[in-house]
Amino acid sequence: MMARTELFDRARLRRVADGLMIAVAVSLPWSTSATGILLVIWLLAVLPITTAGEFKREIAAAPGGLPVLLFLLGAIGTLWADVTWLERWHGLDSFFKLLVIPILLVQFRRSDRGLWVFAAYLAACVALLLLSMAIAAWPSLWRVPEHFAVPVKNAPAQSGEFATCIAVLFYLAFDFYKQGRRKLALGCLLVIAGMLANILYIATSRTALVILLILVLIWGFREFSTRGKIGVVCAVVALCAAAWFSSPYFRGRTTELWTDYQKYEATDDRNSSGERIEFWKKSVEFVRTAPLFGHGTGSMHALFIKSSEGRTGAAASATTNPHNQTFAVAIQIGLIGAAVLWAMWIAHLLLFRGAGLVNWIGLVVVVQNIVGSFFNSHLFDFTQGWVYVVGVGVAGGMVLKRRSETCVTVRPA
Repeated sequence: MMARTELFDRARLRRVADGLMIAVAVSLPWSTSATGILLVIWLLAVLPITTAGEFKREIAAAPGGLPVLLFLLGAIGTLWADVTWLERWHGLDSFFKLLVIPILLVQFRRSDRGLWVFAAYLAACVALLLLSMAIAAWPSLWRVPEHFAVPVKNAPAQSGEFATCIAVLFYLAFDFYKQGRRKLALGCLLVIAGMLANILYIATSRTALVILLILVLIWGFREFSTRGKIGVVCAVVALCAAAWFSSPYFRGRTTELWTDYQKYEATDDRNSSGERIEFWKKSVEFVRTAPLFGHGTGSMHALFIKSSEGRTGAAASATTNPHNQTFAVAIQIGLIGAAVLWAMWIAHLLLFRGAGLVNWIGLVVVVQNIVGSFFNSHLFDFTQGWVYVVGVGVAGGMVLKRRSETCVTVRPA
């Protein structure tokens, strides 16, 4: 009787944990506070049904073990940081989310609701798109946002979320078309058109545009023969040209990169491009002075403040974010930490090297994080970091489950 009750409780907790992760996916595009609360509740539900053996199995393999290793290096890095313990803790806070990846791998190795998580995230992004478009059409419907027609968070976060959805919807639209399900394919294309229009005309993020361009090219090169690949490239070029001539906002955001750089070079003007270049220059110097083990976890802000003292223009900017994920890790825990970071990304790319929707979703999440991390510290940012953790954990668990089932089926033969 006790065994049956325990089995029932574990099964119920598994359903609860799956439901909470679906709720996390819904909250991610909308609210950092709701996401944080739901993640704590999810942990309370999932940890009692995660055994030590299951966790050890995941961290013994590269996809689950390297995130844990990166966290451990961050924790050890607090020992030699020349800042207060509070600053060290704030620095370590960015690494904690990595511990969730092996837990999600365990959960979705045995769950059948992984696609529900991604469907919930897509639905939440579509709802955000509709609200953004409504605000653009009738601004009086909503309080004045910080960015026009960006009701929550900011333009880079919104554009990044839409870019991810567009890449997945391209795959679905093509798949539905091949199956003869033309209405579903048309529905996907309509959502793609809406999200793309939102990125180009309402909330342009240059990082999101680069990510989207690379993802579409990867999709085209995976799906088509040589002629099809040429067609995809031509379509991308034509779309870029149409956007350039039809959207003054997109054109202005793009040319601003060059004009800001010219101002920075000529007058040391304190603008976005100039500050980013200064952050990268200073980051290289910080890594050079402590190459192997870094300056310690939580030391970035103090280093940037010290380097800006007595300076003017762009060089006077101090930040907690060097706008590059590799620098953000290397400054704190050295080139050893940066090597583990890249090993983790490569391991996750290899995890999703197969065919099928789930592998494509996982690949999209990893590529988005890697490309975005050249221009921002996306793994340490809240929304982008948790999208990576949830996407890799859920899709990775589903892929590993499918592989294990295939091995069990084939082995007797």
